[in-house]
Amino acid sequence: MFSPLRHPAYRHLFTAQVAALLGAGLATVALGLLAHDLAGASAGEILGAALAIKMVAYIGVAPFASALAAHLPRKTLLVSLDIVRAGVAASLPFVGEAWQVYALMTILYVASAAFTPAFQAMIPDLLEDEAEYTKALSLSRLAADLESVASPVLAALLLAVMSYSNLFAGTAVGFVVSALFVVSAVLPALSTAQSRPFLQRLTGGVRLFALTPRLRGLLAISLATAAGGAMVFVNTVVLVQSGFAMSEQATAWALAAFGGGSMTAAVILPRLLARLPDRSAMVLGAGTMTVVLLSGPWLAVSYPALLALWVVMGFGYSLTITPAGRALRRSSGPADRPALFAAQFALSHACWLIAYPVAGLVSAEADPGAAFLVLAGLCATGTMAALVIWPAHDPETLPHRHDDLAPDDPHLAGAHAVDETGVHAHPFVVDEQHARWPSGKS
Repeated sequence: MFSPLRHPAYRHLFTAQVAALLGAGLATVALGLLAHDLAGASAGEILGAALAIKMVAYIGVAPFASALAAHLPRKTLLVSLDIVRAGVAASLPFVGEAWQVYALMTILYVASAAFTPAFQAMIPDLLEDEAEYTKALSLSRLAADLESVASPVLAALLLAVMSYSNLFAGTAVGFVVSALFVVSAVLPALSTAQSRPFLQRLTGGVRLFALTPRLRGLLAISLATAAGGAMVFVNTVVLVQSGFAMSEQATAWALAAFGGGSMTAAVILPRLLARLPDRSAMVLGAGTMTVVLLSGPWLAVSYPALLALWVVMGFGYSLTITPAGRALRRSSGPADRPALFAAQFALSHACWLIAYPVAGLVSAEADPGAAFLVLAGLCATGTMAALVIWPAHDPETLPHRHDDLAPDDPHLAGAHAVDETGVHAHPFVVDEQHARWPSGKS
């Protein structure tokens, strides 16, 4: 599983990711404490507004940032965004008003919305081997899960010897370390493909989603992922501290159980995906989360039972989210990859923007048991839609024909001829030469 780390550039980028994740995790803890300092019992209002800003930034900014940055040097772009994020983190201890929090977090989230898709889109260019890329995806998922467990523990240890405002310094250090490792990495050059108009770069990723069946299925899976994840992230504290009258530490351990289940799946996924197609693994994960949500009102009646459910939920969650990069890679050429990753980033967060309010409002207006069932319906909807939209037979190489190309056209030179009528086959993606998904041999 760790063989991608032998690749120097990927090793540096992975270290940069871990440093940034740890820094961001410290900021999450510190932001909650800052909100409580500013608003007391109304801290949830500040955190809720910050979360809304985050979702709007991720949905609205990522495609624009990808289109604007299409021809910027990759290293300069990533390092600049890391420095911006470090500057915001260093400024947060000095705020005294809620509006200042909103302004700084807007800058931070806009920078993250530009950074993350550009970072993710480089990995397939570094690791061209499918098996190595699959392992890299699992490592990234493992890093994210470790962050969800390690950051609160690290924050608790640091808070024993310093004030919470110093945690923001740790966040700034994390982003600076990330920038240093990006600087030291030898990154792949940008595609030399002919420049495209801004509007085409802006909408190109969404267009690929609309025209590629597996990507439409991936979006449906994203809805299921958000439904299961929102139940955990929004209602764990309600279930543990209000339902079971337990401590904040118990809430942290419940979230760690979810992370542990996700880490377990990330470890076994490279071997699993060697036997199962991406669609089967992701649908299995979404179905697992649906079953957990459906059983929640009857099984989540004690703390140990909740821990067990959250381990299974985390396992299903990782099954749905980790293989997504493989589907994106199979559905795009190098020139379109940044736009496609940006579109996935925005569209998947749009699913979270649906699931988060549902999880919170239903739990508040009714009870967590009702939230389990409503989110189960949302998760099942995404799962069933994926089964319908994403074909079970989904080969990478597809036969098709170009009636407007001469027999000696360079595009046909590397393709495998299927028959004498001009039908040929090669790894297929929607692009300038392939405007629509082939049907049969047309």
